[in-house]
Amino acid sequence: MSMSLADARYHLKRITGLIRRAMASLRTRGWRATLHRVGVHTRKQPAPRRAPLFRPADGPFAPFAVPHSDAPVASIVIPVYNQCAHTLACLRALAAHPPIAACEIVVIDDGSSDATAQWMPQIEGLRYHVRPQNGGFIAACNDGLRLSRGQYVVLLNNDTIPQPGWLDALLDTFKNNPLAGLVGAQLLYPDGRLQESGGVVFADGSCWSYGRFESAEDPRFSSLRDTDYCSGAALAIPRDLFEQLGGLDSRYAPAYYEDTDLAFKVRAAGRRVLVQPASRVVHDEGTSNGTDTGSGIKAYQVRNQQVFADKWHAALQQQLPAGTVPTAGNQHRNQPQILILDESVPQPDRDSASLRQVNLIRLLRENGAHVVFVPTRGAHAGAATEALQALGVEVWHAPFLKGMTGWLSENGARFSAVMMVRYHLAHECVALVKQFAPQARTIFDTVDLHYLRERRQAEVAGDAGLLRSAARTRTSELAVMRATDVTVLVSAAEKEQLVIDAPDVQVELISNLHEIAGHGADWAQREDLVFVGGFRHPPNLDAMQWFIGEVFPLIRQQLPDVRFHCIGADVPDSIRTLAAAHPGVIVHGFVPDVTPYMDGKRIAVAPLRFGAGVKGKINLSMAHGQPLVGTTCAVEGMHLHDGRDVLVANDAQAFADAVTRLYNDPALWRQLSDNGLHNIARHFSMDAARDAVQRVFFSQP
Repeated sequence: MSMSLADARYHLKRITGLIRRAMASLRTRGWRATLHRVGVHTRKQPAPRRAPLFRPADGPFAPFAVPHSDAPVASIVIPVYNQCAHTLACLRALAAHPPIAACEIVVIDDGSSDATAQWMPQIEGLRYHVRPQNGGFIAACNDGLRLSRGQYVVLLNNDTIPQPGWLDALLDTFKNNPLAGLVGAQLLYPDGRLQESGGVVFADGSCWSYGRFESAEDPRFSSLRDTDYCSGAALAIPRDLFEQLGGLDSRYAPAYYEDTDLAFKVRAAGRRVLVQPASRVVHDEGTSNGTDTGSGIKAYQVRNQQVFADKWHAALQQQLPAGTVPTAGNQHRNQPQILILDESVPQPDRDSASLRQVNLIRLLRENGAHVVFVPTRGAHAGAATEALQALGVEVWHAPFLKGMTGWLSENGARFSAVMMVRYHLAHECVALVKQFAPQARTIFDTVDLHYLRERRQAEVAGDAGLLRSAARTRTSELAVMRATDVTVLVSAAEKEQLVIDAPDVQVELISNLHEIAGHGADWAQREDLVFVGGFRHPPNLDAMQWFIGEVFPLIRQQLPDVRFHCIGADVPDSIRTLAAAHPGVIVHGFVPDVTPYMDGKRIAVAPLRFGAGVKGKINLSMAHGQPLVGTTCAVEGMHLHDGRDVLVANDAQAFADAVTRLYNDPALWRQLSDNGLHNIARHFSMDAARDAVQRVFFSQP
């Protein structure tokens, strides 16, 4: 396949940028770390693998027990009419992998004539109800509603095999989305292909199973999403809402369109209808009623389309015209669609930039936007990718992301705004974005001013080569700013710098974003010192070399029992060797949850000698009421004042004295703790950023 000129330009910029960054990395990180980074950038990413589908072992019936509770959170209602082998497999699956949530299982027998009545009473914990006469699916489900005792009613077909974790994923969706009124599972064929990830309703009342026969891992279908309806084969709804809406509408009896009608009633009541792909249910479609709409009960599907269209005539005017092919774009046609381009998926437990990015995405979602995230390296980041998908973010990755040019040519027209993160990525992508998404506002998120950080590093190191490299970065970074509509900065000090360096550039300030945790333990319940920061970031490596080697020995002279906890991913051997030579230094490396160290250690330190932007480690400590000692560089642009919110020192002895003073002074400690929390609330909280987010992403140019 021939390469377009735009594609060639993109790849040329990408290659030259990688070479340039590799040379800079050689200077600052050495050849081993640089080789590792080059490998990460160039290796082919394998396709992600979800857990294999579970199916219980076949075999003759024997009594067993299913999960049950006298105070259930969820009532799983399974309507059955014959097909006892399917019912048995479904119940065996529920027994094999019990949900965390307390539940009850209610089987509604709609007049079966097979072994159902013989087997069901022998299953311990099962609530088995036999209807006096056959009434069809709708009547059976409504009976289940009347008999249920849980906070949520979960409708489940008997020809399904629920996968491990399916119910908890449904219930967690209600917990995390207060307006959720109905949540459906992702339905799979037994061979693993997607049967339905929510459903689309067209203006004539006809329906489309979204994603049918596609890969269940395709980014279009793998994130939490509002949908027109969810199949009654596996859905959950609050019991009080289900009762308020009158259950399933009997005008569709005996079956078909009752679930679509329920979804429309839920939305009319002001609640959301969501599909949760983290809840996987295998469905043997057509077991009960076949697939032929020309005869049998399946024929009601044709009749009920018109019944549904007549009832919801006004609402259907807002739906896609019949014959439209559903796409990721038109499924979100009523929302602003915002694209974020970064090299990799944010991992908020590893660095402050990632935490800021995830919280920014939360704000965009709160403003009603559909967010699409494309990591240009194409890697599926495991739990980090799944966490974004759980927020409702459409995350693209290999093998579905085959190249930026082709992807943007197919998707660019749907975006109202495109944010490119860090100058080297923006330099690579801005031309493509302008070509394929000319209608979109282009936003450059600096994360920090790279040229400012590089220049300061060169000055600390006294390296003329690094100084020249910083000058080249400055030229490139300012060019990107002038090529985009808005430049987002994180630091007020950087905003002042750009008034000098690029007064023609439109800038906005969206700093680090934190939720306020509160004071935590008081001074007397805390001990020791802590630093948090990943070691792939050169300022953190330099800071720890200086602090452990020069500052901490001076602190130990005054506080002989104090310990220093060093936390951060990718600790190099040089730091471990240095720490081993200094008693009291504990190198933890990466820890999945830093909260105990924020809440339990008395003082945080930020001994940065160069850098730029806003330091997340400082925000994080202050959000937990943990006072801090830092350098002038560390607290720059953060609205902090020495002696009021923080203690500031720049040479080794002054830094050690400041730590000792704060460690022994509970009144000063509490003053800094209180003022630090106020600083976060005023400048670095989610509320503080809302107006700027509105201006950058949602205001008309």
